[in-house]
Order: sequence, then C-alpha cells, then structure tokens
Amino acid sequence: MKKLVIFIFAMSSFFGCNDDILDAPPQDRISEDAVWSDENLIRAYHNGLYNAILHGFNIHMQSKATDEAYCAINWDIGNIPQGTLTPDNVTSIADTHWTGGGGLYYWNTGFQDIRKINIFLEKMEGDEIMFDDKARLVAEAKFLRAYIYFLLMERFGEVPIVTQSYEMGEEVGFARNTIEECVDFIDAQLSEAVPDLPEKYASSDANFGRATQDASQALRSRLFLYAASPLYNPTNDQEKWQKAADAAEALLNSGYELHPDYTTLFNQPSGSANSELIFVRNFSVSNSHQAPMHNLNRRYGAYGGWWASNGPSQNLVDDYDMINGEPAFIYPGGVKTINPASGYDPNNPYANRDPRFDATIIHDESTYHGDFFEMWVSNDGNTWGFDSYKQSGDNPRSNYVLRKFMPDEGVPLNWQQPYTNPWVIFRLGEIYLNYAEAKFELGDEATCREYLSRVRARVGMPPISDEVTGEELRQRLYNERRVELAFEEHRFWDVRRWEIAMDVENRPIMGMDVILNTETGEKTYTPVQLLERQFEEKMYFLPIEANEILRNSGMEQNPGY
Repeated sequence: MKKLVIFIFAMSSFFGCNDDILDAPPQDRISEDAVWSDENLIRAYHNGLYNAILHGFNIHMQSKATDEAYCAINWDIGNIPQGTLTPDNVTSIADTHWTGGGGLYYWNTGFQDIRKINIFLEKMEGDEIMFDDKARLVAEAKFLRAYIYFLLMERFGEVPIVTQSYEMGEEVGFARNTIEECVDFIDAQLSEAVPDLPEKYASSDANFGRATQDASQALRSRLFLYAASPLYNPTNDQEKWQKAADAAEALLNSGYELHPDYTTLFNQPSGSANSELIFVRNFSVSNSHQAPMHNLNRRYGAYGGWWASNGPSQNLVDDYDMINGEPAFIYPGGVKTINPASGYDPNNPYANRDPRFDATIIHDESTYHGDFFEMWVSNDGNTWGFDSYKQSGDNPRSNYVLRKFMPDEGVPLNWQQPYTNPWVIFRLGEIYLNYAEAKFELGDEATCREYLSRVRARVGMPPISDEVTGEELRQRLYNERRVELAFEEHRFWDVRRWEIAMDVENRPIMGMDVILNTETGEKTYTPVQLLERQFEEKMYFLPIEANEILRNSGMEQNPGY
C-alpha cells in the first residue's frame, strides 16, 4: 500500500508540473537556436559541410564500373557493366551504401548537403551573426555548393538548381535546369567565393583540404573541360574549348610542381609535403580509411575489393606504353596487333613498360612489401602460386592487384592500421592534361604535345613526337589520361564526355592467365575474357531513382529509363 501511494504521488507531481517539463530543452541534442547563437557550434556545423567532399577509398571502387578493373559481381556496382542499372536499383550504387557504391548515385546525399549549405548561407545573411572570418566561411560554403552541383551534373546531366531551404511538408515542385544553366550557376558560385578565399594552403598546413582560390580554379578547369566535351557540346563550340584552356592556363604558373615520385604522390600520410596537390580529402588517425585492406589480395588478409573485384583489368595493362615511348599494341583496321616498333614480348609482357605500370599494378613476379607475387597455375592445374585466384577467392581473377595508393614497405598491412593518405581531388597533373586537351581541340597541337610530354617526363617516358598529329594525337591524349589518372575516378566520366562509351564500354573485360610448365619452368601468358559488358546510349547519364520521380511531378527521368 505504501508503494502505491508513493507511485500515485510521483505521477501527480509529474502531471502537476508538466508545463515546465515539456518546455525544457532536449538533453540529447542541441536546439537550432543554440547552434546559430554560438560561434563554436556554427563552426562545427560549417566543418560538417565538408562531408560533401567524396573520396574513392571504398570497398567497391568506381573503377569497377569502367574498363580499369574486373567487376566480379552482378549486383550493386556490378549492375553498370552488366547493363542492368535501372531507376529501381540505382540506389545500390549510392555513396551511402555500405560498399560505397563507387560513390556514383549521389542524388539524395547531394541535395541533402545542398540543403545544409543553403541553411548556413541563409543564417549568415545580415549582421546578426558576426565573427572575424565569417566571409571566408561563407565563401567556402559557396565553393562546396559549386562542387556538389558539378558532381550532380556529371552524373545526371540537367539537375534542379536549389538556392534556398524548405521546411518539411512544404509543397515544392522542382524542375531540372539546363546544362548551360548548371554550368553558369557553378561558375557564378566560384566567382562569388574567390575574393574571400585564401589563394592556397601548403599541403602540410592544417587547413589544407579547405576551399581556396586555386581549388576553385581547378574546379572551374574541370567544369569547363566537361562543358566543352562532345557529350555537353554537340556543336563543338570553340568558345567553350577556349574557356577550358583559359581556366587551366590560370593554374600553370601558380607555384605547383609535379611531385618527383609517382608512387609517393598517392601514398604518403595527409599533411606530407607535396607541391602537386591542389585540393584533397584529408584523413587522420581518428578519421582514417582502410583502402589497402579493400584493394590488396589475401596474402595480407585483405579482400581485393571484396569478391576480389578491384583487380585491374588486362584492358588497362595493355594501354601502358613501352619504355621506348611506343604503344605495345596498335589497331590497324580495328584489329589488335602487337606494335613491332615497341619491342613488346608476349612471353615477357611486363618487361620494359611505362614506370607508371609498376607503380599502379602488382602483377606476376612483382615484388611488394618484400613479397614476390605468384599468379601462376600449373599446366596440369594441380598446383598454383599463392596469389593465384585458385589459392583464394579474395585474389582478383584478373591476376592483377592494385598497387596505386597502397602504403610503402614501412607501413603495416592489417585491419588495425589507420591509413591516412589523402584522396586527391585536384592535382597539377590533371590540370596539364586538361590544358593539353583543350589546346588540341583548339588546333594547337604543339602545346598539346608539350604538356602531354611534361606529364610523361616525370616518370622518364619519352616525349610525344612531333610526327604524332591529328587523330593519332587525340588517341595519345586519351591514353595519357587513362594511365596517368588510373583509378582516380576520371575514366568513368572521360569515356562518357568524349562519347566513346558505345565502343569502349561494350568491349569485354579481360584478365591474364599465367600458366607454369612444371617440367620446363617456363611460363605462358594468355589473355582471357572475364566479363561481357553492355552499354546503351541511355547510359551516358545515370537514372534518377524511381521514387524521386514519383515524389515530384515536375521531375523528368533521364531519357531511355
């Protein structure tokens, strides 16, 4: 009876003072009013906006959706090479998917981040909130909004431009803006941001990875290059190519230099000195990534991209030149043939190749972390090397393992190691290639060859000969981007903006079978088809999720889906 009286008294007390309790601020989160009245909380909110900067250190890398790697799965990102991506399954390649989805379906996250930026910019209007570097934070937010819109445009083409926040339940209809309007909006955002941004930060500066004038110009370079490309510029408007050339040229003498070592360009910890980097996604010990364990093979307890799906393809391997500067293969009449001037030996296929090959790809008889890699299978099929796909399903079937981004010998390889090398967003090497391409399309082939040759000179490759002109030079330009920027998330977009995907993306993915004759000790190397791919005209842009179309009657689906 005593317990009952106490319970009734306690309940009466609760209801008797419910006005005070219900009016109390929540204890598990910070109220909106508190955020915008506290400078520290405003800065924390602003720092969170940088989560919009995507990176490629995912279980399933974007390369699996291209001819850079063999995608061993037919779900998730595997829907792209299989040609089965639809508005109903497109969220399987969302950046928020547990595999990373190659960071490809960015619609939901992108517009969520835009809303956060719009709220921030609205709160910063007027003089109610004032602190010393307010103008810089506003400029950074505008840069981030421009960056997000570029990511949306390259994925979906025309997208809605949204510059204000809306309340939940508010009736709003969005229509897609034209490509021209999207390009103009991104450019305008950068123009507004630049005056209040610092010119640059050194890669060792704690602020490196924040928006700068140079990062804005690098984004403008990529934006205008895309806008001038055939997919976006079907009339080949030369003024657009000139804008692309001018945007790249503005960075050529800005104090950046090609990093002397192509390997350490990508695998040094965030904060390391590197004069090539313009803008990156940094990592720290408390905010690290596990890229090596996603990309290496079973030798190190890794998974090769899970289901061994980040293994580089023979398609990519074939496109590395020989050390004498000649392509290993030529295609007279569309037929793949060994280039007799190259010195390529099919019985020793990895010898005397462009040094970027060994810096990017581990192959049979490579040495990495002191380990000698063996991808062979015996001629009777009863024995095999430790790194063969027969040894473990976590070893890539292509018989190639990704080397780029992977740590040097002194860094442990295990799941407990926090890896902090940054993901490169913009670097001088790309700007050189952007400039070379724009100049080529403007008819200045000499400058195109000059900047292609500058990129090649870093690794000791011969310059592009003056005799290489016209369509042959275009192909050398395309191939230089392919090998220099391999696995940096350019290939997927390059083959689309060039409108060559109907050819390139319909070619099968190849691997290499390495057969060891147990009696003679000799090896033979035989290319093997691993995946038949399907690409249709509609696939130049991604579909928009079906539910998004249903939610918004004014939203049109991309053609063909």
